[in-house]
Amino acid sequence: MTATPALARGHAVDLLRHMLLVRLFEERSAELYMEGKIRGFLHLAIGQEAVAVGSLAAAAETDRIVAAYREHAHALARGTPPAAVMAEMFGKATGCCRGRGGSMHLFDVARGLYGGNAIVAGGLPLAVGLALADSLRRLPHVTLCFFGDGAVAEGEFHESLNLAALWKLPVVFLCENNRYAMGTALERHQAMPFIHRKASAYGIESAVVDGMDVLAVEAAARLAVETARGSGRPYLLEARTYRFRAHSMYDPELYRPKEEVERWKARDPLDTFPRSLEAWGLVTADDVRAMHADVAGEVEAAVAAAEAAAWEPVADLSRDVLAAPTEAVA
Repeated sequence: MTATPALARGHAVDLLRHMLLVRLFEERSAELYMEGKIRGFLHLAIGQEAVAVGSLAAAAETDRIVAAYREHAHALARGTPPAAVMAEMFGKATGCCRGRGGSMHLFDVARGLYGGNAIVAGGLPLAVGLALADSLRRLPHVTLCFFGDGAVAEGEFHESLNLAALWKLPVVFLCENNRYAMGTALERHQAMPFIHRKASAYGIESAVVDGMDVLAVEAAARLAVETARGSGRPYLLEARTYRFRAHSMYDPELYRPKEEVERWKARDPLDTFPRSLEAWGLVTADDVRAMHADVAGEVEAAVAAAEAAAWEPVADLSRDVLAAPTEAVA
């Protein structure tokens, strides 16, 4: 980020605010997890904020979003209220899934978010299905499907790319390549570690982008979305990024050197982007501090709302589990 881009101040502030919201929300979630208020698994996208925020800034409101289990960033960037996300993390009835999904299964159909998926690569076939349904109904929507580099080793990755190409479906397959499939380095689980090149086997256009640069991600995602929408065909975008925290809160993180983590932290988008905005004269240091305080207050309000929210009544625990009984036909 050296040259001054043609960037409107309002849009720049919006990008920064969304990344900051994701960062502070997840840092607070980690604290709440250690306090036992958030249970189960917790996978944080700290360090990867530029990918979700930049790519979703390029999507239309009517486009579909499918994510993996590290999807807090996608929900917040898509506009799901922080209070609804935090309540879901707490398992409360006011959560976006009434507390039934938790951290790995955020879902908000009103905003086109068709869920995080706990199964590695589990979202890719769903994205193809959504795109197929839209194609059959002649709707001009694009489906953005987010997944990690570990999903590339699964059969669903290849099956989904093949069907999307065969059926000419507008799916943007967006790989958030953070270099580690849980604890396995990319070079240890992929014979061909250049993930975007795999698209050529299915005749799909592809590109690679610096996932630590929110403006680069937005530009690359906009090209991918516009290409998919205009051609009705899939596109594979590889965003090279890095998670600063462990795979999950249970991960002892013994598989990568601390020096490597520190090198990537030097490219933290929450440091580099505001510095660039200041250099370009779009914000001041005081603006950034005020934004930080405002977003921190929003996160704390979400925590307070989750704390105060009710649990789903015990009488409703079987709701949506079984279909309602029907009368036998004579």
